Amino acid sequence: MFKLFHKINLFFFIFLFLLIAGSKAEIIEKIDVSGNQRISIETIKMFSGVSVNDNISEKDLNEILKKLYNTNFFDLVSVKIDNKKLFIKVKENPIIQNIIFEGIKSSTILEELKNNISLKSRSSFNNILLEKDKKKIKLFLNETGYYFSKIDIFIEELEDNKINLTYNISLGEKAKIRKISFIGDKIFKDKKLKGVILSEEYKPWKFLSGKKYLNESMIKYDERLLKNYYLNKGYYNVVINSSFAKMTDNESFELIFNIDANSKLFFGNLQIDLPNDFSKSNYEEVEKFFKKLENEPYSINRIEDIVEKIERITINEQYESIKANVNEKIVSNKININFKIEETEKFFVERVNILGNNITLESVIRNQIEIDEGDPFNQILYAKSLNNIKALNYFESVNGEILDGKEFNTKIININITEKATGEIFAGVGTGTDGSNFSFGVKENNYLGRGVKVDTNLNVSDERIKGKFIVSNPNYKNSDKNLDLAIEATSIDRVATSGYKSNVTGFTVGTEFEYLDDLRFGLSTKNNFEKISVDASGSAKQKKQDGNYFDSFIGLDFIYDKRNQRYQTSSGFLSNYSVNLPILSDTNTLTNIYNYKIFKELYENNISTFSLSFKGASSLSGDDIKLSERLYIPGRKLRGFESGKIGPKDGSDYIGGNYVSVINATTTIPKILENVQNVDMVLFADAANIWGVDYNSSLDNDGIRSSVGLGLDWLTPVGPLTFSLATPITKEPTDIEETFRFNIGTSF
Repeated sequence: MFKLFHKINLFFFIFLFLLIAGSKAEIIEKIDVSGNQRISIETIKMFSGVSVNDNISEKDLNEILKKLYNTNFFDLVSVKIDNKKLFIKVKENPIIQNIIFEGIKSSTILEELKNNISLKSRSSFNNILLEKDKKKIKLFLNETGYYFSKIDIFIEELEDNKINLTYNISLGEKAKIRKISFIGDKIFKDKKLKGVILSEEYKPWKFLSGKKYLNESMIKYDERLLKNYYLNKGYYNVVINSSFAKMTDNESFELIFNIDANSKLFFGNLQIDLPNDFSKSNYEEVEKFFKKLENEPYSINRIEDIVEKIERITINEQYESIKANVNEKIVSNKININFKIEETEKFFVERVNILGNNITLESVIRNQIEIDEGDPFNQILYAKSLNNIKALNYFESVNGEILDGKEFNTKIININITEKATGEIFAGVGTGTDGSNFSFGVKENNYLGRGVKVDTNLNVSDERIKGKFIVSNPNYKNSDKNLDLAIEATSIDRVATSGYKSNVTGFTVGTEFEYLDDLRFGLSTKNNFEKISVDASGSAKQKKQDGNYFDSFIGLDFIYDKRNQRYQTSSGFLSNYSVNLPILSDTNTLTNIYNYKIFKELYENNISTFSLSFKGASSLSGDDIKLSERLYIPGRKLRGFESGKIGPKDGSDYIGGNYVSVINATTTIPKILENVQNVDMVLFADAANIWGVDYNSSLDNDGIRSSVGLGLDWLTPVGPLTFSLATPITKEPTDIEETFRFNIGTSF
């Protein structure tokens, strides 16, 4: 009992002490500020948040200290209360007169550093912010590949409590990616995965490419590319466990991606859940698509196709305030998906703000936004707008936020973007049995921030020199239609094989747009001036075509694209028909081209293709078409024969034909050399025919050429190497065989 009484007394005294200590406060009758030079007394009082007649406790003094230090104007602050007076004594931070960067020659890097740091000229110096800025600079330099940079900071004291702040930066050598490796249960070969990511291995001749340097932002992007690749191959539960760089020497790293693909999943039961007042008949097209996908490998691209179909139908039916949710459930190796459409509370868009665009014009971004100010807010259109902006590929990041508006039932949409470099320089060289080639190009995908693409390129081969300048506006006058202008010059030397030279200069103006789902339509006008020079050894008929020509054509293109993806396609087909109609022409040549290619995965990791190609060139007025308009079979489409040396001959010249047909079938053999990471084997069969000589039908050499063979694609340290061994099955006597063929190339 005594112990209990003792504990109660002790608790009472402690409580009383805390109560008295906490209640010690004074009413301030005067505020005294000292030590200030630039900052006025009234400003310091305002920063402190204290006024005369305020009741101030010890706790309040701590808050005053925090507030004054948080202004970043003061190096030292002391506060105390004495006889109802509040004394505030400060020592001001110096003012930064100049910020100097030494050791940086690149204006681009210099500009980025200045924009990233917190301390600015004419601002107050602060040691904490200085340390943060140093870390920001180091991080930025790491992201641009300068992992071995050193930063020294010098502070020069000036009069009137001012300083000069100097960052002395030694960039060092850029960190090179010496090797890229993929580990774990990755399923696919390194050769294929290297083709998915942007980062590439350093080679001494790659002097133009910036992708050979270690870049943290690019590595994160590579992780997303890898994940999307696996998701489109059916590996729904893929995990990119980690990506890390292991130093191999003083300047180089090995970039390693640890991948766990997990099991492959297939589409199971797909259904759509609609609100009661929605008409199910409007979504019959989607439900038919569901049936086609059942038991097919899971693909995120297919999910996006479904969501886009649902969005389009829902919006067309004027269902304004809605959102779409995708609910997925895994049962065994199947994934059941429910697409749920829900009506939401109705809001209106008060304002759409675009933030962070320092280069790109705001109108270019707003053209991609599906919601206008004053429209009912729609979650589907909001998400689609963000995706449209990301698809431009002008920005490093695109993020959106939705805030409550000032008015009742309104929303404000903020879209925050981060710009990135949109220019590209490319150079490449290749050699092989078909000869050597060199290419160089400069491209800007967002010229002057107007969303216009400018592309210049030069291609040089043993037979051809071609230069081209292209300006492309993907959204001409907000029409969602592409407008292209191309100026080109081509010189072709076929004296050795066909007995003539051709020099063509011209320009093309055209447009292309989506006419129906997956069907694109192109319309263009092509205008060329051409000079043909026939060799002295040419026939009399050939020599008649020596001279100058002017041609004007209307071009029509129909492109039906049902591939599952454009890069490393594994299913679907591509169908393309093109026609050139003569408007003004000496020969009035009508050209028709049709190409069809289907892709199929017959078994795990196999890709099989079958393609057809038909070409025809004939004069509408019964004239002989020009030598340069005659058709040839590309070497890549008929292996086993020397390129350009099959078909009709005029003397010693292979003159091509008026008509060409080609059939190709290929299939990969993943089980051969399965553990060799950079090699793929291919079986192929080719068949082709070339016929028709309008200026002398007696020269026609009609007959089917065919071959079968084995091909190898090898990603060598120098570059991609392809070679094939082909055995001709059927041929004509004048054809020249080429059993072995190889090509190797690299980029700079």
